[in-house]
Amino acid sequence: MPVHTRIRPFNTKDTYPEQKLNNDLCQAVVARGATVFVRGQIAQDLDTRESLHIGDAGAQARKAMENIKMLLEEAGSDLSHICRVVVYLVDIRYREAVYTEMGKYLQGVFPVSTGLVVSALARPEWLVEIEATAVIPDEA
Repeated sequence: MPVHTRIRPFNTKDTYPEQKLNNDLCQAVVARGATVFVRGQIAQDLDTRESLHIGDAGAQARKAMENIKMLLEEAGSDLSHICRVVVYLVDIRYREAVYTEMGKYLQGVFPVSTGLVVSALARPEWLVEIEATAVIPDEA
């Protein structure tokens, strides 16, 4: 039995057939447990604060998801308990590369997702920022 109720799950390959995407998402999540809000993550080494993968939106998304995974595990949760992601892009042309990488980490999870195109992020070398909300589930 699932810990969280995923309402109207779908895959982006069906919703956006003109794009080469394969992301498991849903329209709403009913979650139980303590909430974990993960600050927007970028391609930055969290220990050294070094910006990584300059000019490569896909690699930046991969590093952002690696950071999210690490932070959730430190909080006592994991990627499977993500309920919501918000993706900020500085250019719509990066969408496919970013969502392809993000989808690898969220396969079978079905979070709700919002994507925005913004004029800039906090540093000019950052092309994508990904924010996540997850749950530390109540013990069964």
